[in-house]
Amino acid sequence: MENKEFTNIELSVENGVGYITIDCPPANTLGTSTIKGLSECFAHVEKDQSVKAIVITGKGKMFVAGADIKEFTEAFNDQEKGKMLSQNAQAVMTTIESSKKLVIAAINGACLGGGLELAMSCHLRIAANEAKLGQPELNLGLIPGFGGTQRLPRITNKAKALELILTGQFLSGEEAEKIGLVNKSVPLVDLMNETKKLAESIALNKSSQSIKATITAVNEGMATTLEEGLKIESEQWAQLFTTEDMMEGVNAFIEKRKPVFKA
Repeated sequence: MENKEFTNIELSVENGVGYITIDCPPANTLGTSTIKGLSECFAHVEKDQSVKAIVITGKGKMFVAGADIKEFTEAFNDQEKGKMLSQNAQAVMTTIESSKKLVIAAINGACLGGGLELAMSCHLRIAANEAKLGQPELNLGLIPGFGGTQRLPRITNKAKALELILTGQFLSGEEAEKIGLVNKSVPLVDLMNETKKLAESIALNKSSQSIKATITAVNEGMATTLEEGLKIESEQWAQLFTTEDMMEGVNAFIEKRKPVFKA
């Protein structure tokens, strides 16, 4: 197992899964230093060929309770500073979403504002039943600025996203599952075991090339028309036909055995 530390971020690697834990007490807020640490940690684990999947969670009783509100005061009456805060955070979220490795958010507690925006940038989300998810930025006279106005309607739907943002309503993990905001809701005591099971089932049993192609096809396809999306799918499909893993998968199916992927 590898263990490394970045600013307000811990990293450990086990069984092909990199575990990124946000540790910024008392509320694991996403301030500039934490966002920088997260960015550096993610870049490090992205380059680690032994890592096939990544899990992001929070230390203690919270996932991420939001952005660092105190930093907002530095941007008062300065739109350029405000824009920079937003764009720097958006860039990290986009990097996570664009990762060709599977990224799962394990939502262990309060997942609010920037925390929910971070979770939504992950490919899959598992939440504790007891977790609280929401976008309460309007209570501060703001709107979500780390990607929430764009990802929430794409994950749920336009009307539900507007309702959640405009009301600032908090959802439990169970309620979030019902609207498709999270993939699964489980008791807190089972959260990391369930997340680990899901991450390892994909990381250790699927070809990393197929995982990469799937994420690419879905992400790029969602950003364009159906017609263009189908072309992207076809291109990714065709590229896999030249890989050893594709031949191994087909032969294993024919021979009725478990495939042993190299990538």
